[in-house]
Amino acid sequence: MVALDEAVIAGAEFRRGPEERRPQPSNGAAMDWDDVRVFLAVARHGSLRAAGRALGLSQPTIGRRLSTFEATFGGPTLFDRLPEGLRLNAAGEHLIPAAEGVEHAALMLERRRAATSPALSGTVRISVGEWATIFLAGALAGGSPKVPAGITVELVASRQTANLARREADLAVRHHPPESGDLYIAKLGTFAAAVYRRRGTDSPSWVSYTEEQAHFSNSRWIEQRLQESGSSVALRASNTPMQHAAIRTGAGRGILPCYAADEDSLLERLTPPIPELSAEYWIIVHRDLRRAGCVRAVIDWVRQAFHDQRDALAGKQ
Repeated sequence: MVALDEAVIAGAEFRRGPEERRPQPSNGAAMDWDDVRVFLAVARHGSLRAAGRALGLSQPTIGRRLSTFEATFGGPTLFDRLPEGLRLNAAGEHLIPAAEGVEHAALMLERRRAATSPALSGTVRISVGEWATIFLAGALAGGSPKVPAGITVELVASRQTANLARREADLAVRHHPPESGDLYIAKLGTFAAAVYRRRGTDSPSWVSYTEEQAHFSNSRWIEQRLQESGSSVALRASNTPMQHAAIRTGAGRGILPCYAADEDSLLERLTPPIPELSAEYWIIVHRDLRRAGCVRAVIDWVRQAFHDQRDALAGKQ
């Protein structure tokens, strides 16, 4: 049995290519395998624009390359063009398993090629949740530890873990590790959270998440306090930076990560760290890419940053 704090679990990724014009194929012409990813992106996202955002290509380029791919089969189109977007038809559905097989093989080769490079240069993209975004951005600005000079770190904030197999990110720092995938996972540390308000204010009102986020643990905890005290919510905001800004202005009290709020001289902590609101964080990387020099360097930097700030993250004052 493998320990979960440094586990390899068992899953698939792609790099965005340059935007370039591609000639329409004639009958019998060799298929351009790079267009397979365009076909799959449109199938997954349901529109040319969304597929373009996912692949880093313009909408006209996606449209042109999808037409090229459809023309390769010389018959009907593979999507029904509807007012709300593109929907796979029966001919397109029939191609999905083969296209995904091509994607899987191509991405495996790409990851293994990347893993052979010892170069400490290029961009490493990290998929992060909002608390980790604030922390890692601060660690980058603080400059200790330092990322190797030739590497650019790209933070991509999202509540959904990126598909590391399709190279939507090179690695992820997330609150919940995935339960499957061909992944290396290691525990980084725990973020403590407490209740804060602006110094000199005594409003009993709260700052919380929106009603669509009522299932969040912070929202549920605040709701319980509201029922116990009869107080109210003064403001709802959909992310931590907005809540932090509102609490700083004196809009009300709210829950913030200790490492960020304890450093803010305008805020005072009203509670010790709340155990049920603490958040464990994990680093996640595809097992193939873990061996790439630049990815390995960024993993080491992330782990060192969490280690160096472990007391602040735990809310120790």
